[in-house]
Parts: sequence; C-alpha cells; structure tokens
Amino acid sequence: MSRLSLFNSPLLLGFEQFEQALDRVSKNADSYPPYDVEQIGENRLCITLAIAGFSPEELNVQLEKNQLTVKGRRNEDRERVYLHRGIAARQFHRSFVLADGLEVTGATIENGLLQIDIERPFEEPDVKTIAIKSVGAAGATQVIDQVEEKEDKG
Repeated sequence: MSRLSLFNSPLLLGFEQFEQALDRVSKNADSYPPYDVEQIGENRLCITLAIAGFSPEELNVQLEKNQLTVKGRRNEDRERVYLHRGIAARQFHRSFVLADGLEVTGATIENGLLQIDIERPFEEPDVKTIAIKSVGAAGATQVIDQVEEKEDKG
C-alpha cells in the first residue's frame, strides 16, 4: 500500500525533512508523561511535562539537530517494601521536533513539573538579488544584473 504524502506536489521542493519529521511525530503517540505547550510571548514557548516523583538527576533533556528529547528513568529503592504500588514509576521518552531557528534557552523543575523554555530570536530577513546571465549567439556569457546581498549587521 502506498502512502499519500502531504508534500507530494512538484511545487514543494526540498521538504523531505518535514515529511520525515511528521513521520517521527506520528510514531511518538505515547501519552506519558502528559505535557502542555504554551505560548509565552510573540517569540517564546514553554513545554511543561508532568513528571511527579522524578528528581533532576533522573531526567535527561537533549537537543540534537532540531529534535528535543526528554528522558526519565527512576532509580528503584530496593529497601522499600510496597503493600500497594499505584504511583507510576515507569521510565519515559518524549520527543518534540522543533522548527528551524528555535533555541532551547533553559529547563527548570518545580513542584513535579519540568518546564523547558524555547525562544525564536528575532532576525531581519535577508534579501538577495540573483544575477541573470545571458548567453549570446557565440556562446559568450554576459551578466545582466549585479548580485546584491543585504547582510545581517546584528
């Protein structure tokens, strides 16, 4: 069975990475731990994960390329004897695919909630004019327009 692609149009060139990102997100359907994604400001986000019972030493937050991964693994206390164990102590692995340009600025844990701050720094758009070359009858190349670049002075 062939899969219908959202990016199958010949007008959308170079979007293979987005299709791969959507595949990764669809495979990450586990609902533990629960999380919120909140827009804090125009260029800021906060991901909050409910990780009650985990200490900072039992958590790992990593950013590789544009994939943010949060892993948790609780250390078992072998000396405790439980008569009933209803609080989940399972390990987890939660991934988020971040858009290009987003930066993780920090993470804090408070009251069983892990908050990961994400920011998109403001950048002025780069405008680039492309030179158009004309090939004459004798095969000589002539530049019609000069290339102009506006560089970020920040």
